[in-house]
Amino acid sequence: MEAVIVVDMLAEFVRGKLATGRECVVIEPLTALLSAARKAKRPIIYVGDAHLPCDPELRVWGEHAMKGSDGSRVITELTPQSGDYVLEKRTYSAFFETGLDSLLRSLGVETAILTGLHTHLCIRHSAADAFFRGYRIVVPIDCVTAFTEAEQGSGLEDLHRNYGAELVTSPDLARRLG
Repeated sequence: MEAVIVVDMLAEFVRGKLATGRECVVIEPLTALLSAARKAKRPIIYVGDAHLPCDPELRVWGEHAMKGSDGSRVITELTPQSGDYVLEKRTYSAFFETGLDSLLRSLGVETAILTGLHTHLCIRHSAADAFFRGYRIVVPIDCVTAFTEAEQGSGLEDLHRNYGAELVTSPDLARRLG
Protein backbone atom coordinates (compact mmCIF):
# COMPACT_ATOMS: atom_id res chain seq x y z
CA MET A 1 0.00 0.00 0.00
CA GLU A 2 1.21 3.49 -0.87
CA ALA A 3 0.53 6.78 0.89
CA VAL A 4 1.08 10.25 -0.51
CA ILE A 5 2.91 12.49 1.94
CA VAL A 6 2.64 16.22 1.22
CA VAL A 7 5.49 18.10 2.90
CA ASP A 8 5.42 21.83 3.66
CA MET A 9 3.02 23.05 0.98
CA LEU A 10 2.39 25.98 3.29
CA ALA A 11 1.58 29.62 2.73
CA GLU A 12 4.93 30.67 4.21
CA PHE A 13 6.89 28.69 1.61
CA VAL A 14 4.67 29.19 -1.43
CA ARG A 15 3.70 32.86 -1.07
CA GLY A 16 5.44 34.07 2.10
CA LYS A 17 8.85 35.31 3.06
CA LEU A 18 10.60 32.01 2.21
CA ALA A 19 9.04 31.69 -1.25
CA THR A 20 11.37 31.73 -4.25
CA GLY A 21 8.77 31.55 -7.03
CA ARG A 22 9.69 27.96 -7.91
CA GLU A 23 7.09 26.45 -5.55
CA CYS A 24 4.05 27.14 -7.73
CA VAL A 25 5.19 24.74 -10.45
CA VAL A 26 4.33 21.74 -8.27
CA ILE A 27 0.75 22.79 -7.45
CA GLU A 28 -0.93 21.58 -10.64
CA PRO A 29 0.80 18.18 -10.88
CA LEU A 30 0.37 17.64 -7.14
CA THR A 31 -3.34 18.48 -7.36
CA ALA A 32 -3.76 15.87 -10.10
CA LEU A 33 -1.78 13.27 -8.15
CA LEU A 34 -3.85 13.86 -5.00
CA SER A 35 -7.02 13.43 -7.03
CA ALA A 36 -5.75 10.10 -8.39
CA ALA A 37 -4.71 8.99 -4.90
CA ARG A 38 -8.14 9.82 -3.48
CA LYS A 39 -9.83 7.98 -6.32
CA ALA A 40 -7.59 4.95 -5.65
CA LYS A 41 -8.36 5.25 -1.90
CA ARG A 42 -4.72 5.79 -0.93
CA PRO A 43 -4.02 7.70 2.27
CA ILE A 44 -2.95 11.33 1.93
CA ILE A 45 -0.96 12.82 4.77
CA TYR A 46 -0.01 16.48 5.03
CA VAL A 47 3.00 17.22 7.23
CA GLY A 48 3.95 20.85 7.64
CA ASP A 49 6.04 23.15 9.75
CA ALA A 50 4.27 24.48 12.84
CA HIS A 51 7.17 25.94 14.75
CA LEU A 52 7.45 26.83 18.39
CA PRO A 53 9.77 29.68 19.50
CA CYS A 54 12.38 27.20 20.79
CA ASP A 55 12.71 25.12 17.59
CA PRO A 56 16.33 24.82 16.37
CA GLU A 57 15.37 25.45 12.75
CA LEU A 58 14.58 29.06 13.63
CA ARG A 59 18.26 29.69 14.35
CA VAL A 60 19.01 28.90 10.70
CA TRP A 61 15.95 30.29 8.86
CA GLY A 62 14.54 32.86 11.27
CA GLU A 63 10.96 32.86 12.41
CA HIS A 64 8.69 31.15 9.87
CA ALA A 65 5.56 28.99 9.76
CA MET A 66 4.91 29.50 13.45
CA LYS A 67 2.29 27.22 14.99
CA GLY A 68 -1.19 28.70 14.47
CA SER A 69 -0.02 31.40 12.04
CA ASP A 70 -1.38 31.90 8.53
CA GLY A 71 2.07 30.90 7.25
CA SER A 72 1.73 27.42 8.76
CA ARG A 73 -1.49 26.65 6.86
CA VAL A 74 -1.63 24.44 3.76
CA ILE A 75 -2.21 26.57 0.66
CA THR A 76 -5.85 26.79 -0.40
CA GLU A 77 -5.24 25.01 -3.71
CA LEU A 78 -4.24 21.90 -1.77
CA THR A 79 -6.58 22.15 1.21
CA PRO A 80 -6.79 18.83 3.03
CA GLN A 81 -10.09 17.06 2.47
CA SER A 82 -12.21 14.81 4.63
CA GLY A 83 -10.30 11.60 5.25
CA ASP A 84 -6.87 13.19 4.79
CA TYR A 85 -4.47 13.35 7.72
CA VAL A 86 -2.69 16.50 8.91
CA LEU A 87 0.43 16.37 11.09
CA GLU A 88 2.72 19.10 12.38
CA LYS A 89 6.50 19.03 12.34
CA ARG A 90 9.13 21.08 14.13
CA THR A 91 12.16 20.26 12.02
CA TYR A 92 13.05 19.17 8.49
CA SER A 93 11.88 15.54 8.59
CA ALA A 94 8.20 14.62 8.25
CA PHE A 95 8.97 11.66 10.54
CA PHE A 96 10.80 13.29 13.44
CA GLU A 97 8.44 13.31 16.45
CA THR A 98 5.31 13.70 14.27
CA GLY A 99 3.63 10.31 14.67
CA LEU A 100 3.93 9.72 10.92
CA ASP A 101 5.62 6.33 11.27
CA SER A 102 2.92 5.04 13.64
CA LEU A 103 0.19 6.34 11.33
CA LEU A 104 1.72 4.73 8.24
CA ARG A 105 2.14 1.40 10.02
CA SER A 106 -1.45 1.48 11.31
CA LEU A 107 -2.63 2.02 7.72
CA GLY A 108 -0.50 -0.83 6.37
CA VAL A 109 1.63 1.51 4.24
CA GLU A 110 4.86 0.13 2.79
CA THR A 111 5.62 2.83 0.22
CA ALA A 112 6.02 6.53 1.03
CA ILE A 113 5.32 8.82 -1.93
CA LEU A 114 7.10 12.04 -0.99
CA THR A 115 5.86 15.32 -2.47
CA GLY A 116 6.20 19.01 -1.69
CA LEU A 117 9.03 21.22 -0.51
CA HIS A 118 12.08 21.31 -0.50
CA THR A 119 13.75 18.46 -2.38
CA HIS A 120 17.24 19.08 -1.01
CA LEU A 121 16.14 19.68 2.56
CA CYS A 122 12.81 18.50 4.00
CA ILE A 123 12.15 15.87 1.33
CA ARG A 124 15.72 14.59 1.72
CA HIS A 125 15.49 14.34 5.51
CA SER A 126 12.04 12.73 5.27
CA ALA A 127 13.40 10.21 2.74
CA ALA A 128 16.30 9.36 5.04
CA ASP A 129 13.95 8.69 7.93
CA ALA A 130 11.59 6.69 5.69
CA PHE A 131 14.55 4.63 4.45
CA PHE A 132 15.82 3.95 7.98
CA ARG A 133 12.34 2.75 8.92
CA GLY A 134 12.15 0.34 5.99
CA TYR A 135 9.75 2.15 3.67
CA ARG A 136 10.06 2.04 -0.09
CA ILE A 137 10.38 5.62 -1.36
CA VAL A 138 8.82 7.07 -4.51
CA VAL A 139 9.33 10.69 -5.52
CA PRO A 140 7.28 12.18 -8.37
CA ILE A 141 9.85 14.63 -9.73
CA ASP A 142 7.25 17.16 -10.90
CA CYS A 143 5.68 17.26 -7.40
CA VAL A 144 8.83 18.38 -5.55
CA THR A 145 11.05 21.40 -5.91
CA ALA A 146 13.99 23.12 -4.23
CA PHE A 147 15.17 26.69 -3.82
CA THR A 148 17.31 26.48 -6.98
CA GLU A 149 17.61 24.23 -10.04
CA ALA A 150 21.04 23.06 -8.83
CA GLU A 151 19.61 22.08 -5.42
CA GLN A 152 16.72 20.32 -7.16
CA GLY A 153 19.12 18.26 -9.27
CA SER A 154 21.45 17.38 -6.42
CA GLY A 155 18.50 16.63 -4.15
CA LEU A 156 16.93 14.20 -6.63
CA GLU A 157 20.28 12.54 -7.28
CA ASP A 158 20.86 12.14 -3.54
CA LEU A 159 17.38 10.65 -2.99
CA HIS A 160 17.94 8.08 -5.72
CA ARG A 161 21.55 7.21 -4.92
CA ASN A 162 21.44 7.13 -1.13
CA TYR A 163 17.88 6.02 -0.36
CA GLY A 164 16.93 4.07 -3.47
CA ALA A 165 14.07 6.46 -4.19
CA GLU A 166 12.23 5.65 -7.37
CA LEU A 167 12.01 8.86 -9.39
CA VAL A 168 8.86 9.02 -11.54
CA THR A 169 6.52 11.57 -13.09
CA SER A 170 3.16 12.21 -11.47
CA PRO A 171 1.13 11.09 -14.54
CA ASP A 172 2.97 7.74 -14.57
CA LEU A 173 2.44 7.36 -10.84
CA ALA A 174 -1.25 8.31 -11.08
CA ARG A 175 -1.76 5.57 -13.69
CA ARG A 176 -0.09 3.05 -11.40
CA LEU A 177 -2.30 4.05 -8.48
CA GLY A 178 -5.45 3.67 -10.59
